[in-house]
Amino acid sequence: MNIRKAMLLAAVMGTTVVGAQAQTLRIGLESDPDALDPDKSRTFVGRIVFTALCDKLIDVTPKLELVPQLATEWTVSEDGKTIDMTLREGVVFHDGTPFDGEAVKANIERSQTLEDSVRKSEVSSIESVEVVDATHIKLHLSAPDAPLLAQLADRSGMMLSPASFEGDVAAGPVCSGPFMFKNRVAQDKIELEKFADYWNADAISLDAVSYLPIPDSTVRLANLQSGDLDLINRLAATDVETVKGSDQLSYGRADGLGYQGITFNTTNGDRADNPFGQDARLREALSLAIDRNAINQVVFSGLNAPASQFVSAASPFFDPAYPVPERDIEKAKALIAEAGYEDGLTLEIQAPNRPENQQVVQMIQAMAAEAGIQITIAAKEFATMLSDQAAGDFEASQVGWSGRIDPDGNIYGFVTTGGGFNDGKYSNEKVDEILAEARSVSDVDKRKALYHQANEILMADKPLFYIYNEAWLYGVSNKVEGFTPSPDGMIRLEGVSLSQ
Repeated sequence: MNIRKAMLLAAVMGTTVVGAQAQTLRIGLESDPDALDPDKSRTFVGRIVFTALCDKLIDVTPKLELVPQLATEWTVSEDGKTIDMTLREGVVFHDGTPFDGEAVKANIERSQTLEDSVRKSEVSSIESVEVVDATHIKLHLSAPDAPLLAQLADRSGMMLSPASFEGDVAAGPVCSGPFMFKNRVAQDKIELEKFADYWNADAISLDAVSYLPIPDSTVRLANLQSGDLDLINRLAATDVETVKGSDQLSYGRADGLGYQGITFNTTNGDRADNPFGQDARLREALSLAIDRNAINQVVFSGLNAPASQFVSAASPFFDPAYPVPERDIEKAKALIAEAGYEDGLTLEIQAPNRPENQQVVQMIQAMAAEAGIQITIAAKEFATMLSDQAAGDFEASQVGWSGRIDPDGNIYGFVTTGGGFNDGKYSNEKVDEILAEARSVSDVDKRKALYHQANEILMADKPLFYIYNEAWLYGVSNKVEGFTPSPDGMIRLEGVSLSQ
């Protein structure tokens, strides 16, 4: 082969490699997802991966509107106890089996009966799934359930191939989304490839997507700047100006729906037997020792918002009776003395090993010390931390929730008896009754009144309290086209492409 031909071949091969790489979107996430099984998954980053992997019955727009996905239309009966759904025709799972009414029935029943399903409380109102025919189902409810449609726009509505249920679903999830599972290396990467038979294939330009967990936000940004990543999730607030000042990068932002806070172990095993687990006065004292505005300014450059309750101040369900509490060290000390701990006390708080979370708990540690509370910090990989919470192996956790469009999704599973995310095992029959009733009514004013009743109890019992509402911040390569940040924090890939 002469030199000219060799150079030409090398150029062609180089172009081919670049072209292939250009069609693989590389996304840097702040942590590694937990189980890739919608019925077991609890992590926010897991939801991001599922967005490309598993279609849902219903989707959510950036304006927080419910829109069709696998269900093309639905109606709710006048008594609120039947939901009639029409399913999309011609959809197949990644294994080639058909998506139909029987598949929906099998998925909902799995969510309800799988031993370690954390979706049980989300679909508990569904008494039965009637399969009218392949493209028509009816959900029969035990009582009206206002939040149910919003739940079906999340992991409760994600559809897996029933043929995959006998195996380890998390090891190779088989869904019907635009991308199919290819490979996973724990703490390293998750690789998906385009599903050729996707029902909406015309909206998908990418050939593949890779998710790379990188807890350190500085390292994530460095990888974006070097071109090794195309998009990074949870850009550090302190790096926003760096991204804005780059000719190669773009900045994306959306106000989130969720919160970050402190959850206490009140009755979940032996580790609940500590002063904070047993005395709400001490939990209140810790809350009063915290300057939420200072945390927002120092750690997040003022881009987040101090929080006081399970919805943000922008929500129509925000309760004005409970504004963000001001720091009050003297009152905190008085509560500690009243509880009999004038000489001080200790608390271990576990927190994700992300730099921002560590900065938050370090500030809380310093603030609490002024009130006589000595805090030790246990930094953990996020999925490990959640596993420890569920097992009761914690005293308190600095943990949050990415938020849902219906307020029920931010509170019911966290404080009701047996709730899927109630890791502290808090239980109050009156709270259970109030929140169950709030699910059963659709009138906004009536629901607001019920949530106020629940807040009156929860603010006194304090099984958890809130620190800040989070904004979703992104760093994006200028090669990425068509990406739109959404308040639910999901990275949707329809219409997204990579330029050369």
